[in-house]
Amino acid sequence: MSRFFIDRPIFAWVIALFIIVGGLVAIRLLPIAQYPPVAPPTIVVTATYPGASSQTLEQAVISVIEQEINGSPGLIYMESIAQSNGIGTISISFEQGTNPDLAQVDVQNRLSRATPRLPQVVVQQGVRVEKARSNFLLFAILTSTDGSFTPVQLGDFASRNVLPEIQRIPGVGQAQLFGTEQAMRIWIDPQKLASFNLSAADVAAAIRQQNAQVSSGSIGEMPQMLGQSITATVVVSGQLTNVEQFSNIVLRAGTDGSTVRLRDVARVELNAQGYATSARLNGQPSTGIGVQLSPTGNALATADAIRSRMGELAAYFPPGMKWEIPYDSSRFIRISISQVVQTLFEAVVLVFLVMFLFLQNWRYTLIPTLVVPIALLGCFATLLSLGYSINVLTMFGMVLVIGIVVDDAIVVVENVERIMTEEGLPPRQATRKAMDQIQGAVIGMTLVLISVFTPLAFFPGSVGNIYRQFSVVMVTSIAFSAFLALSLTPRSARRS
Repeated sequence: MSRFFIDRPIFAWVIALFIIVGGLVAIRLLPIAQYPPVAPPTIVVTATYPGASSQTLEQAVISVIEQEINGSPGLIYMESIAQSNGIGTISISFEQGTNPDLAQVDVQNRLSRATPRLPQVVVQQGVRVEKARSNFLLFAILTSTDGSFTPVQLGDFASRNVLPEIQRIPGVGQAQLFGTEQAMRIWIDPQKLASFNLSAADVAAAIRQQNAQVSSGSIGEMPQMLGQSITATVVVSGQLTNVEQFSNIVLRAGTDGSTVRLRDVARVELNAQGYATSARLNGQPSTGIGVQLSPTGNALATADAIRSRMGELAAYFPPGMKWEIPYDSSRFIRISISQVVQTLFEAVVLVFLVMFLFLQNWRYTLIPTLVVPIALLGCFATLLSLGYSINVLTMFGMVLVIGIVVDDAIVVVENVERIMTEEGLPPRQATRKAMDQIQGAVIGMTLVLISVFTPLAFFPGSVGNIYRQFSVVMVTSIAFSAFLALSLTPRSARRS
């Protein structure tokens, strides 16, 4: 192999340039995170049964869904929570390595089989199937500077104007509103309801019947009468839009013309849709949007894009409203990665100085030093092809491997220089002889080092997720170092 590249030096540089270009492209495309994903892929099913107790929710909704979810490929375990406010969640964990997108599709398909057996109210509310994330990337908070906006108004504005914009940003996996939208609230007085001999079911039925959007048809549609020349669509205001219209809903009408309306038994107001969550910033009522990163998202780029988009949206905020990002985990990621990158450059400088101290020749020092960035760039390209990310562990592996990747190149340079000095051979012949002597040793040393770090990539579970990317960095960097020592380094050494 080394003879092939000694006779074709330009080809060796072409391969090295391809590695450099591939690595530079990979750096721009690789997602950046603080740590590799550790938790197994999890799909969360959320169902809402308004007014139901936790026991009713468990028996009528959660148990029905769990029966259908059982048997899903790669399923490890399920965890369900039935809350007293009528909201139930089922967390479905899958084996490591399971594609979360395919797992979500399978859960949705199984959920469709359970839907006909669920209460109609639950089906109307909708059952959500989402990929869970382990942590939040950042929180964007909307507050009122002068108290002119209530938390409900802030939440309604965020839900309609801010949340959809954030969800469209590349890299955002999920955006959750920590607040509430506005909704029509009907507070029934049980005593008044009983005095009219009515029940809550009667109220619900009246609201459904009188607050419905209907298609009222058209006048003059085909088949038309002779001489008919006008066609018009009939518009009927079916859905109610304000408090007064809801208050006038008729619950019961008597034969004597008497009526019982909703306002007679309940208080109707436009207020919060839910009271389960609330947010405060510096003690002031506010509303928040929690953003979770997608599995392939770049934390730094996504956080910057969110800040930029929020700055653009702020120009259209009403007076008295402002936004802040009090929590942003990308700051810690940025600091961690920058510190590791600084350590990486310091390690390269130290390796260069140590080699120059012992080799006492600038050229012989520069040749092994060139191998370091090329091998690391090849490692970046490998990480991209395997779907990994730039994180603290992968960068730590690169810092650790710097002292190893220069060994092969140093051995080649020193042996070529020794033969030229002791035997007086010209550079090409000295390089041929030197590579014939040490080529097997370089390959053997590389295989030994690779065999040391390879088992780390096969650890199961969360431990494997932690060490797998570290192992890949070490193995690929050492492999690229050996390849460059057998191809690029002899070409450079023989010109000394």
